[in-house]
Amino acid sequence: MDEIASEEGGAPGQAAPLLSLRHICKRFPGVLALDDVHFDLRAGEVHALCGENGAGKSTLMKILSGVYQPDAGQIVYKGAPRQFASSVQAEAAGIAIIHQELNLVPHLSVAENIFLAREPRRGLFVDQAAMGAAARRLLERLRVAIDPRAQVKSLSVAQQQMVEIAKALSLKADVLIMDEPTSSLTESETGQLFAIINELKRDGVAIVYISHRLDEFAHIVDRVTVLRDGRYIDTSDFHATSIDAIVARMVGRSLDEKYPQRTCVPQDEVLLEVRELRRAGRFGPVSFALRRGEILGFSGLMGAGRTEVARAIFGADPADGGSIAVGGAQVTVRSPMDAIRHGIAYVSEDRKSDGLALRMSVAANLTLTDVAAVAGAGFLRPGAEEAVARRYIELLDIKTPSSGQIAKNLSGGNQQKIVIGKWLFRGSTIIFFDEPTRGIDVGAKFAIYQLLDRLAAQGVGVVLISSELPEIMGMTDRVAVFHEGRIGAIVNTAEVSQEDIMHLASGRGRAGAPASHSQQSNTQQSNPNQSNLEAAHD
Repeated sequence: MDEIASEEGGAPGQAAPLLSLRHICKRFPGVLALDDVHFDLRAGEVHALCGENGAGKSTLMKILSGVYQPDAGQIVYKGAPRQFASSVQAEAAGIAIIHQELNLVPHLSVAENIFLAREPRRGLFVDQAAMGAAARRLLERLRVAIDPRAQVKSLSVAQQQMVEIAKALSLKADVLIMDEPTSSLTESETGQLFAIINELKRDGVAIVYISHRLDEFAHIVDRVTVLRDGRYIDTSDFHATSIDAIVARMVGRSLDEKYPQRTCVPQDEVLLEVRELRRAGRFGPVSFALRRGEILGFSGLMGAGRTEVARAIFGADPADGGSIAVGGAQVTVRSPMDAIRHGIAYVSEDRKSDGLALRMSVAANLTLTDVAAVAGAGFLRPGAEEAVARRYIELLDIKTPSSGQIAKNLSGGNQQKIVIGKWLFRGSTIIFFDEPTRGIDVGAKFAIYQLLDRLAAQGVGVVLISSELPEIMGMTDRVAVFHEGRIGAIVNTAEVSQEDIMHLASGRGRAGAPASHSQQSNTQQSNPNQSNLEAAHD
C-alpha cells in the first residue's frame, strides 16, 4: 500500500518524499541567491531543477550537499531534520553531487580521484591494484576508454566529466545530484549516461538533474521544478507540461526562436589559413580556411582533436609542423601572446581554469587582455578600467552587483560572458569559441548566438567548437567534421543533416564531395583596441 504523502510530498496516495527542502534562504555579499525556496525528491525518480543562470539552482544543491549552509530554512531527509556541515557529512548520509565545475585533483590519477579519501587499503597501505580494478569497472560501466592510471590533468574536459560521474557512482548514494553532467559530452556519451540513470532509477536512487539541454528531459525526467531569480516558481509532472512552457516559466516570457536569423553572408576573403598542422599522437595533418564574416563549426566525437587544434593555433600547446597564415601572411605562433598579437583569440571550454582570474574583479577580468589600454605612465587608471567594465557589463548584460564584484561569486553564465567580453575588448579578428554555451541557460544561449552573428557581420572570423549538433546546424555556415585527429570533410551546413555529420564524425563518410575552401586573399588587420561588439551594437 502506498504511503500517504507528507505536507511537502503532494497528493494523497503518493510516496512520501525521501528529501525535502523547506523555506531555504541564502545570501551572498550583494546578492540574495535563494529566497524562500522549496524542493522535494522521491526515491526512484529523476527530478529536474530548471532556471536561468543565477536562478539559484547550483546554490540550492550546494546547500543540500553540505558545501554551503543555509541562512534560513530546513532540510528533511529520510523523515528527520538534517544539517550537513560539509560535503563529507552529506556523502556519509548518502548524498552525492556531480558539480557543474569540475572538482578533481589534476596531479592525481583517475583512480585516485574516484576514491579520494576512500582508498581501499591492505593494512597500512593503499591497495593500488584493487583501487585500479574498481575504477576500471566504473569506467567500463560508463563505456569510456580512460586509463585509471592516467593523470587527470592529461585528460580532456569531457573525459574529466566522465571521471566525475564515475566518482559519484562509486559512492552508491541514495540521492545523486547531477549538475550539468552532459555539458561537455557528445550525443553518444550522453546516451550512455541516460542508460546508467535509468538503471539507477530502477534501483531506487533519487536523482536531481540540472541541465540547460531541456530536450534531454524526455529520456529520463519525471518531474520539473522551476526557479527564477532565486525564488520558487512551481513544480509539475514533466509529461503534463511542455518544453516551451518550462522555458516560459524559467525566463518569465516565451522564447519563439532558438537561433537568431543570420544577418550576413561570409566574404571570399580568407582571414586564417591552416595547412598541414600536426602534433604527434594528438592530431593531424589538419588543413582548413576561415573566411571573413564566417562562422565555421568544428564538430566531432570526444577526443577527435577539435580543441587540440584550436589550442595549437592559439599557441597554448606546441605543434610539430604545419603553417598558419593570417590575412595571407604566414605567421609564427609559439605562445598565446604571439597569437593575440596576430588578432587570434581563444575562448576556452574550461572558463574557470583557463579563462578567468577568479579572485580578481569583473573589471580586472574584462580588461585583462589589454591592460595597456587602461593604463598610463606605467600605472593602472581605475577610471578608465571602470568605464570599460561598465560598457561591457551593459553590452553583454552581465548580472553583477558592481564591476568590483569578484568573478568567482558570479553564476557560470555570467562568468562566461566575462571571458567573451575580455576578447571583445581586445578587438580580435579571429575568435575560437570552444563550447561557449556549456552550462548556460536558454536565454543566455540566445544572447551569445546573437553576439556570434553580430561579430560575423562585422567581419570577424568565428570558429564555433560545439558538441551540440543542433547548435552547429543552427549557427554555422560550414562545418569541419573531425575524426580521429583529422578533418574528414568540410561541408556547407545548409546541405547536410545532423545524421550526415554523425556519419562523418564516426568515420563512415557521406555521399557527396566536401565543400571546397574559399580562395585565399589578402586582408588588413583591424585596430586591436577597437571593440567589434561595440561596432555591431552601434
